[in-house]
Amino acid sequence: MDKRVLVINPGSTSTKLALFCGTEKVFDKTLRHSREDLQPFAWVMEQADFRQKAIEQALAEQQVDMTALDAVCARGGQLPYCAAGTYQVDQDMVDFMYTVRDAAHASNLGCVLALRIARPLGIPAFICDPVTVDEMTDEARMSGLPELPRMMTGHALNCRAMAMRCASEVLHKPLADCRLIVLHLGGGGSARLFIGGKMVDGVRDDEWMFAPERMGGVSLQPLVAMCFSGEYTKQDIMSFIRGKGGLVAHLGTADAIEVERRIREGDRHAKLVYDGMLYSCARALGGLAAAADGRVDRVILTGGLAHSRYVVEYLTRKLSFIAPVEVMAGEFELEALAAGACRVLNGEEQPRRFADIPKA
Repeated sequence: MDKRVLVINPGSTSTKLALFCGTEKVFDKTLRHSREDLQPFAWVMEQADFRQKAIEQALAEQQVDMTALDAVCARGGQLPYCAAGTYQVDQDMVDFMYTVRDAAHASNLGCVLALRIARPLGIPAFICDPVTVDEMTDEARMSGLPELPRMMTGHALNCRAMAMRCASEVLHKPLADCRLIVLHLGGGGSARLFIGGKMVDGVRDDEWMFAPERMGGVSLQPLVAMCFSGEYTKQDIMSFIRGKGGLVAHLGTADAIEVERRIREGDRHAKLVYDGMLYSCARALGGLAAAADGRVDRVILTGGLAHSRYVVEYLTRKLSFIAPVEVMAGEFELEALAAGACRVLNGEEQPRRFADIPKA
């Protein structure tokens, strides 16, 4: 019998819910949270009660039979760096999330909400492929400063889901036998190189490329000068890195539809910035192709911006020399969460444990 899994994906201004019966989505709903809703909370973890109440109200409106659920699976947040897979949520994981203060993301609420809902029902709570999945090789991890090794973070959930889908539906072989580069481009952007079924290298959203809301890689000396100029606080700089950089800094908007409208109307500056963003993505993927010795089966474009013909045409023109470009537009995180839980419930893989993650 197909397993019934409730999926929760907390974002900065929304909470996405879905109920799956196996691979079939029974319903999905996005709960929007206005600035006024969230204004009382000084820290994202303070939103747990508010979001739990909103979830429970939505499930009641949908008349979901909670007693029929087999599991709850949520988006994984800023865990210590870890391997890919599905992790069973326990109190230690939840307690750890309350220690993450610096640039804490709404995804940190995922395990908290999942356990709160699952525990009274006597069913397991999971997270799957959290943002801190890091399977880098030792060589890829090296930087020019021992105190600052490269670490991987980004859209692991959607990137891995699209890699598995491409392996199965396009290449018709196991992911472990494929060599893939996946670019996720939405409000933020990140890329992953898959070899042997693992994400052996990648580009995080504060490295080589910029995105609608991300500053991306910059020259370090001017950045250091900016940090010590006295004109900016630490929070100012952090907001440039995530939230107020990229298209927002250049054009005052992160809305790619708006930017493309400006381009069609002849705004040459908008075109320069937009093309520069896509150029930075192409350059980053070229670096990952070199890391793969030039042997890549597919380049996969995913995330919200992969819906754009402009984006796809630009990146296909730049990247086709590496490998055929596969477009898998959108975000499939809800489906990926349900699939990860079902693999464990069906005995196809063993759940990972928070206790087994190395702690720095």
